[in-house]
Parts: sequence; C-alpha cells; structure tokens
Amino acid sequence: MEKAFARYRLMSFVTGTTLLTLCVFLILHTVDLSLWKDLIVPVTIVGIGHGVVLYPIYMVMCVQFALKARLHPGLVVLMLLAGFVPGLAFYMENRVERRLFPEGRPRVGVLT
Repeated sequence: MEKAFARYRLMSFVTGTTLLTLCVFLILHTVDLSLWKDLIVPVTIVGIGHGVVLYPIYMVMCVQFALKARLHPGLVVLMLLAGFVPGLAFYMENRVERRLFPEGRPRVGVLT
C-alpha cells in the first residue's frame, strides 16, 4: 500500500503543480491582455499536458490507491475532484496521508 500511496502522491504533486501553473497563466492573462500573445504556447502545452495526459494518469493512481487502501467512496470522489480545483490536490494528499498514516508514513526500502 505504501508504494501505491507514493505513486498517488507523485501524481498529486505533478497534477496540482500543472493546474496551479495554468491558474497563474490565467491571472496574467486577465491582468494584461497583451501577454496572451506570448503565453499562448505555454498555456497550450501545459493545458494539454494536464488535461489529456496527467489528469487521466492521476485518476488511475487515485483509483488504484483507493482500492488497495479500501478508502471511503466519498473520499475517492474528493481525491478525483482535486485535479480540477487549484491547490486542492496538495490538501487532499496531506489529509489522506494523515488519515492513513497517523504516526507518520513508513519508509519504503529502508532497513531499520
């Protein structure tokens, strides 16, 4: 289960970061409309990367982790929606980690 959580956590950070990047681009666009000519290529690349590649992978990692950890379906829905709301992916990852590992996450592959 720890490896499934590590995969979910990685995809949560990557998906959340690309979504925040898109939000920054949108804010820059609303502040200065002339910037849109310069930002159209990065917005297209990050937008397609987030929506077509990263978010589907994130959804698969969420479902895989939820099945291994036997999470409540409501929590799984919130985890899946976290890819749409900027910043929520980081919060959900933190809440899930604290719920499943209250004493701290075990180290994978470390000899004790």
